Amino acid sequence: MKERSLLKHEPFKPAEIHIQYFKTPVGELVLGEYEGRLCMSDWRYRKKREIIDARVIKGLNATFTEKDSVLLQQAKDELTEYFQGSRKIFGIPLLFVGTEFQKSVWDALTRIPYGETASYSGLAKKIENEKAVRAVANANGANAISIFVPCHRIIGSDGKLTGYAGGMEAKQKLLELEKSVFTR
Repeated sequence: MKERSLLKHEPFKPAEIHIQYFKTPVGELVLGEYEGRLCMSDWRYRKKREIIDARVIKGLNATFTEKDSVLLQQAKDELTEYFQGSRKIFGIPLLFVGTEFQKSVWDALTRIPYGETASYSGLAKKIENEKAVRAVANANGANAISIFVPCHRIIGSDGKLTGYAGGMEAKQKLLELEKSVFTR
């Protein structure tokens, strides 16, 4: 009888989400890239940091590795241009990690033009789910790709600023940068 040879297997190596920290004029972001798409541009010191990180890690079955990449450098360049006022539209490919409902909200957010604002109820109408205002607000708060997915453009139906993961001061500065009109 012929003896079988045992194949040596490489130890399992989990997929990696390459992350970098990036300081902006309104706060520090954690940028994350997975297989050539941006999956994070989130406020480093937000309240729900651990929850967001856990969702992204579990959703992609990957781990964070602090490492630069061409895409992360492009994201930094585009953010720099945005803060300098020379970029209104981003060209980075995005990867949403969440439920189908959350993804529909985040996709709708990307369609709010630079310098304009919308309300949670207006966003619920855009995704053709008018009764889901609270769920839309929760999905907005769970956005892990801030600025590229402009959740800062959501204001109250009364025209006042509403909560923001990066803080109200950051939200106000982003809206001012975009020259959006809102009532304080």
